[in-house]
Amino acid sequence: MPKPSPISSVNDFVVRFANVNGSGSASANELFARAVLRMGVPVAPRNIFPSNIQGLPTWYEVRISEAGHLGARGGTDLMVAMNPQTWDKDVAAIEPGGYLLYDSTKPLPAAKFRDDITVIGVPLTAICNREYTDPRQRQLFKNIIYVGVLSALLDMDVAEIEKLIGEQFKGKDKLIQPNIHALHLGRDYALNNLQCPLPIRLRKANAVGDRIFIEGNSAAALGALYGGATVCAWYPITPSSSLADAFTRYCARYRIDPETKKAKYAIIQAEDELASIGIVIGAAWNGARAFTATSGPGISLMQEFFGLAYFAEVPAVVFDVQRGGPSTGMPTRTQQSDIIACAYASHGDTKHVLLFPEDPYESFEFGALAFDLADRLQTPVFVMMDLDIGMNHRLCKPLTWDDNRKYDRGKVMTAADLEAGKEFGRYLDVDGDGIPYRTYPGTHPTRGAFFTRGTSRDRYARYTEEGAPYADNMQRLLRKFETAKDLVPRPVQANAGKPTKYGVIYYGSTSPAMDEAIQMIEARGHHLDRLRLRAFPFHSSVSSFIADHDFVFVVEQNRDAQLRSLIVNECGIDPVRLVPILHYDGTPITARFIARAIGDHLDALKVTPLRKLVS
Repeated sequence: MPKPSPISSVNDFVVRFANVNGSGSASANELFARAVLRMGVPVAPRNIFPSNIQGLPTWYEVRISEAGHLGARGGTDLMVAMNPQTWDKDVAAIEPGGYLLYDSTKPLPAAKFRDDITVIGVPLTAICNREYTDPRQRQLFKNIIYVGVLSALLDMDVAEIEKLIGEQFKGKDKLIQPNIHALHLGRDYALNNLQCPLPIRLRKANAVGDRIFIEGNSAAALGALYGGATVCAWYPITPSSSLADAFTRYCARYRIDPETKKAKYAIIQAEDELASIGIVIGAAWNGARAFTATSGPGISLMQEFFGLAYFAEVPAVVFDVQRGGPSTGMPTRTQQSDIIACAYASHGDTKHVLLFPEDPYESFEFGALAFDLADRLQTPVFVMMDLDIGMNHRLCKPLTWDDNRKYDRGKVMTAADLEAGKEFGRYLDVDGDGIPYRTYPGTHPTRGAFFTRGTSRDRYARYTEEGAPYADNMQRLLRKFETAKDLVPRPVQANAGKPTKYGVIYYGSTSPAMDEAIQMIEARGHHLDRLRLRAFPFHSSVSSFIADHDFVFVVEQNRDAQLRSLIVNECGIDPVRLVPILHYDGTPITARFIARAIGDHLDALKVTPLRKLVS
């Protein structure tokens, strides 16, 4: 079999770093990604790290795409292999015609390489041993040295990397020059000993525009701040902890009274997830805008309180940054596996509002919107993020806010309303939308008070176990859920360039990969109409979209096709018409996976059966 030609590409390839956890490689790898971005070329980095102790494997993948593809593509064009533990797996993952950069200080047998890739050896350890005597310095600067090697191999703007080093160590100026020196040690070695640049290389572009580079958790925390949140109660859990940390930083800057210098917020690290959601519900019952940030195991523990908030009709916002489950599962891997758990959280007949942001921009937007929806609907609202969105930096539109925007507090009866003689029944539906009026504690000295309970009651919050009032209340809650369909973000539909009988439904972090997968599917001669869901309950357009197509693929990142099940259950759809496309190994779904899975299905539909010849 002929050896494939080396991959040749400008501003369109995938670099993957294979490192050891705790080696200090994360900052160097991010330095590389940001340097590419400074050259005007869009990047989408993804950090794949272990949940266990120092010394385990970690990977950092950088998708470079001037065309702006921000999803994981699949495959590796250039592997920077720095971990002997994962060597065989890492080398096997390189595309035919790709490149392998490794530490050649110790010779390796020929069997450890492939003859269909270009091998680039640099004696990184030897360089470090010659330059540094401190073992920790040798390890840390080794990472910067390989960034220097890459700067020459890929024809990067070294001045931008130097600037970034200066910014990274601002306030620790003694570290700037040693890091720049290490950068040039690697760069000079490559320029003097290697063929530079490679056929894959970078070229300055202007494809970033005004987009910003931010993690989804940070954007969501800022959305909570702008959405009026003043209370956060949480318990540390990967991958949501950085959301609460970011909210803490933002509050320290923006929630301080300028005159008294007193904090105008409360952030409580509770003793567990049960306590945290209890604090949130208590604060919201008193009129504060409150939230918690958690992940799947926390959702499991909070179930009974979700039922209380749903039945007693208390607003609450929950940021669920999903990870691999069940049980402890894969704490540092991504999945979309809490959909059913959140949609029907708690025992009995419950239905909750879910929001599905696709990127940091929508994490900010939906993060703020969730508080309006929770107040308007007087119910918990879940912002369904995941690790891929929450903990990875992503390019997105600048976050925007209208300073004239008013918070939607929903139906709140004031003291003046009560004085005017308006009838108040805490669970009384006066206009048919299923949403009653509420009062804040202390609104009026003698009127508007009620007893909040988790047991059955009538329209005036009076305890009863009679069947008719209970059924009346449950039916009203269902009307409220119907009202929510026109309040939550609507799906986004994009039709194919040609008429087609086939469609695809997807949501959340699947979106970036789907954008590129559609192009790959079209290259195979197929066309798909697309519908990106942004919320549950589902708008009527979801059923209409499915009705307009013979088959609809439902792409999601879990084993049990949870979104598909939700659509079947809520929309009364024949399951045969919804084809599940499922990815659940904990890594972000790739464009190639989607294109291959859907393309193979569509290819099979085009096959013409053999006909028996009549002699």
